[in-house]
Amino acid sequence: MQRFGKLLAAAVASVMLLTGCAAPVQGPEPLEDPSISADLKSFYTQSVSWSACGGEQTYCGEVEVPLNWQDPSAGSLTLAVAYRKADQAESLGSIIFNPGGPGGSGYSWIMNSAEQLGTDTLRNSYNLVGFDPRGVGASEPTVKCLNAKDTDDLLYGQNDAELNSAEDIALTRQAYRVFADACLANTGPELAYIDTVSAARDMDILRAVFGEEQINYLGFSYGTFLGATYAELYPARVGRMVLDGAIDPTKSDEEQSIGQLVGFDQALKNFLADCLETSDCPFTGSMSSALSQISALLLKLEKNPVATQDGRELTIWGAITGMIMPLYSQGYWPYLSQAFSELKSGDGTTFILLADTYNERDETGKYGSNQMEANVAISCLDSRSASDAVSMAAQNAIALEASSVFGRYWQNGALGCEMWPFPVAERPESYAASGSKTILVIGTTGDPATPYADAVALANEVLENAQLVTWNGEGHTAYGQGSKCIEQVVDDYFIKDVVPTEDPNC
Repeated sequence: MQRFGKLLAAAVASVMLLTGCAAPVQGPEPLEDPSISADLKSFYTQSVSWSACGGEQTYCGEVEVPLNWQDPSAGSLTLAVAYRKADQAESLGSIIFNPGGPGGSGYSWIMNSAEQLGTDTLRNSYNLVGFDPRGVGASEPTVKCLNAKDTDDLLYGQNDAELNSAEDIALTRQAYRVFADACLANTGPELAYIDTVSAARDMDILRAVFGEEQINYLGFSYGTFLGATYAELYPARVGRMVLDGAIDPTKSDEEQSIGQLVGFDQALKNFLADCLETSDCPFTGSMSSALSQISALLLKLEKNPVATQDGRELTIWGAITGMIMPLYSQGYWPYLSQAFSELKSGDGTTFILLADTYNERDETGKYGSNQMEANVAISCLDSRSASDAVSMAAQNAIALEASSVFGRYWQNGALGCEMWPFPVAERPESYAASGSKTILVIGTTGDPATPYADAVALANEVLENAQLVTWNGEGHTAYGQGSKCIEQVVDDYFIKDVVPTEDPNC
């Protein structure tokens, strides 16, 4: 295996429920808009057949979108869409939601976990809409690549070469070529059209299908990039938009990678600062000493994988993934302590379980979704790092300087997209969203996956009309994480159209 240069910046998606057929129900009426061009009119005015599914007052349907937005006559794709109807009889409208990724399933979130999305107040007032973006989950074209066994090897295995040596790089290139070829062979030529700009344009059809003149949107993590892209494409159609766990879309792929590296490095240090205050911490001494102890454990693991209770071996890549997963939330820190304690005694069980949770792999070896494959496919169409030797060497040096623990394992990440069979898609030159209504941008000071600095930049430098909302806390994203201050700000914005006059600094 080797490592992909981009990390999934989203919580693990729920596993989709399988439901039987249900009688169609009357859903929202599509919006008639005379400004829509003739070649797109059939998409914007389609009537969707909605059926009861998932939880109470939840309905599912399929929405048709153009395969190629530059040529709407070239065919169509079907998107899986679900919505939870507002509790009150007269709703304030619909909020389209994206959980992140790329590759996260908004459809299965609504199907399985709608009662965990937002607050009681928000669910009472709005219909909550989730969808699988093109390439994801139940939407077309569902990205398919390797079988489960080969995916295991890609995510958990390792070759016999010295890490980051010329031989290791050659073997990694070969592994990624096999992966990319499998994605194209098993998905088809539609793989070329699952970029974020196309997904953002699809959201405009969803807006119309749900009868809204302007979009109301709640995006987490990668969902902030999707939302910012929509806002730039359709600024006049932005209603109330919240971008939580923000990504700065103007940063290069290399800058994004280092930003995440710095974020996870800081999250590891925050974990250790907390751990070293306890009597059962697996590390002792100063912060510097604890970091050195972790590096020594990882260096040993590179050469000597350890056993786990399910019979698999924990390799360095399983351990790195297992370290990253609990750094997304402070609530998982006790599991990371347990994993390190076990690893010191030669047991990799908890580490590999944490990696399995991150990768959505169950105890039978099956993967719960195509999130990993879709993440790579969408990311590689959106942007790429330079993969020539000089550029990678320069990026590697920055990574090593940025993190004494993770930097060694952030090397040569550009290889992950080097072999992708399609070029990078066109994207906007600016993300100012000039003329839009005020957008709320939420940043968490201890967020490892989408560092707080990105939220500050997006709100204060990139978007023309935005208000920064800071949560002084740990973990990835803020709304729904227990902060009453954040909940109040977001709910007042969606329900009362109240924009804070300054950062509430929750």
